[in-house]
Amino acid sequence: MQIDMGAKGITCAKVGEAEDLARAGIDDILIANQITALEKIDRVAFLARGCRLTVCVDDAENISALSSAAVRYGSTIFCLVEVDVGARRCGVTAKEDVLALAQRVKDSPNLVFDGLQAYAGQLSHQKDFEVRRTSAQQIESDLRELIAWLRQNGVETKEVSGVSTGSLQFREPGTVYTELQCGSYIFMDAAYGNLGLTFESSLTVLAHVMRITDEWVILDAGRKSVSVDQEMPRVFGAKCSELRCAEEHTRIPVKDFPNAKVGDLFQLIPGHCCTTMNLHDHLYLHRGGKIVDCVEITSRGRSY
Repeated sequence: MQIDMGAKGITCAKVGEAEDLARAGIDDILIANQITALEKIDRVAFLARGCRLTVCVDDAENISALSSAAVRYGSTIFCLVEVDVGARRCGVTAKEDVLALAQRVKDSPNLVFDGLQAYAGQLSHQKDFEVRRTSAQQIESDLRELIAWLRQNGVETKEVSGVSTGSLQFREPGTVYTELQCGSYIFMDAAYGNLGLTFESSLTVLAHVMRITDEWVILDAGRKSVSVDQEMPRVFGAKCSELRCAEEHTRIPVKDFPNAKVGDLFQLIPGHCCTTMNLHDHLYLHRGGKIVDCVEITSRGRSY
């Protein structure tokens, strides 16, 4: 649906997810990660025979391994050199390293240097608006200088991929970014709800009231159903002064919901939409209180 509305393709993080997306008919796939295990490199090279597949690189030996596999399968793998813009996970920082890796890709058979990966994951959930804004603008300025320096040294940067739902608002006309890796905006969650963004929450997990005590309303969904790794869940459409999640249960104050009854349904907004989606087999779409569709979550559990 996003592609029908104008998206050029889709971003994922695992080879298994890319395989699933390719089977679904998506032609332009970015694995926004380094693929370093030899068996996974083999799968990437094979998959690239049937779609436009892009991966991130930050190591010369990894580039050689990707090239060898692509030659073996007769495929073409597109590569983004990853620039560490503050997340401190993957990527290089020195401009000389960026240039050397870009040249290495350009000189490698069956690989195409497509540009830069510059994903500032550390800003995605930064609650301080000014920190988020000024940091995003500084990254933009640094990337502009890097791209100009690469051009002076004979390397043209076609794509710059990055940006999250949390930093999208700071991308102005003329931005150096050509690809946006925004995904959570579709669902939103409690963590992104702290940032005052313009997107609304659409993803909830249904929970039944199991029991009511003098203090608590006990729900039958907990950490195995709704993710809490970035923030505690929230009750959709209501103010809740406190919420506690165990494995199989969630407790909310009875004083906040004095009319609750055993069997009532509550909708919980996940603390983190991405990891919550990975816990479930199906996504139910509802409109006006009625279920209108059911979508299988085929990429869940693709941690390989």
